[in-house]
Amino acid sequence: MPGPARKPALQIVREGNPSKRPIPESIVVPPATFDEPDWAAEFPTGLVGRKPAKPKLNDTSSFEEFQKLLAMYEWDLDRWTRRKLAAEAAKFSQKRAAEEWNRVVPILKVSVGLGNLDFATVVDLCVCIARLEWCERQISREGLIVEGQRGPCRNPLTTVATAYRTQFKTYIRELGLSPSARTGVPSRKDDDDDDDPFD
Repeated sequence: MPGPARKPALQIVREGNPSKRPIPESIVVPPATFDEPDWAAEFPTGLVGRKPAKPKLNDTSSFEEFQKLLAMYEWDLDRWTRRKLAAEAAKFSQKRAAEEWNRVVPILKVSVGLGNLDFATVVDLCVCIARLEWCERQISREGLIVEGQRGPCRNPLTTVATAYRTQFKTYIRELGLSPSARTGVPSRKDDDDDDDPFD
């Protein structure tokens, strides 16, 4: 005895499904147009301040006092250098994320369609790419091997870059950003399709 008839899956929202599997209704979202985020808010630029002045040995201070001043200077200089580097990273990331947004979003709107639920994913993709490229730039400047507290060691940025690259691979799969990934992402039907349930 046959069981109750199954409700057919909605397949009119997207087409180009290479596997010919039914598309579940749970993935159907209305198309949306969202504004580009404020990248200055995503990558805030902190205050750098003036570069610390190196102390000078004079007749009124002892050698021990001068050594203390020198140690404080080196500590202040290290903090200032890190703040300066962070500000440079923020400015670079603002520009690079904006470029990636303007490159990817128009393509995704046409290829797979974007809904309001996808906003955070696309923003995070742009953040990921900007951070990854900044890491690679710094690795090129500093080298793969840097001087650590216990001698030469691997640049810590290589670990950070690996983490961002792993995350980027997730976005490639989820958003269909490579030839192989695109075969598994159903494409969106043309905008003039009369069967669009969201018209």
